[in-house]
Amino acid sequence: MDLTQGTTQEKVDRSKKTMMWFAMVSMAMVFAGLTSAYVVSKTRKDWATDLVFPNAFVYSIFVIVASSITFYFVKKAIENNNRNLASALLLSTLALGILFVFLQFEGFSDIINQGYHFTGPTSNIISTFMFIIVVTHLAHIAGGLVVLLVVIYNHFKQKYKTGKTLGLELGAMYWHFVDFLWVYLFLFLYFVK
Repeated sequence: MDLTQGTTQEKVDRSKKTMMWFAMVSMAMVFAGLTSAYVVSKTRKDWATDLVFPNAFVYSIFVIVASSITFYFVKKAIENNNRNLASALLLSTLALGILFVFLQFEGFSDIINQGYHFTGPTSNIISTFMFIIVVTHLAHIAGGLVVLLVVIYNHFKQKYKTGKTLGLELGAMYWHFVDFLWVYLFLFLYFVK
């Protein structure tokens, strides 16, 4: 009977991971559409070429990559029964995620201070695109922060143990995806002007 339950649980775990992959692919398609529209819109006459890319966005890339690194090592700490290290890494990931959000808003502030607004008569197509792309990504980061809070809660309830880390793995998959997505978006927005 245990063998049957183990096989059933493996199937459930595999199906949950497959569903996460489908969700990530659909999110990637949203950003593929946005970046494609950005490229097509570059031919417009009102495309601003003097917009200076915000330093806060540059700093945010290092913060988001660091958050992926800390989240990566959480599972290793749990597998080694080092709950204190896992706790510290999860809380560090959360702090880095919050810092990332703060840096995104700093980047928006910089764009506005350059005289580019996201809507209205003083808006420009490039600043509007940046706003839409970054805010859409921030919505996914907000979802990631909620997921991270659930993972932290479950960790403190001691639900993750060696061989029982599915929730943690799914949370990490999502977090790494939105981190990779920002690396792509950053490079895209930085180099495709």
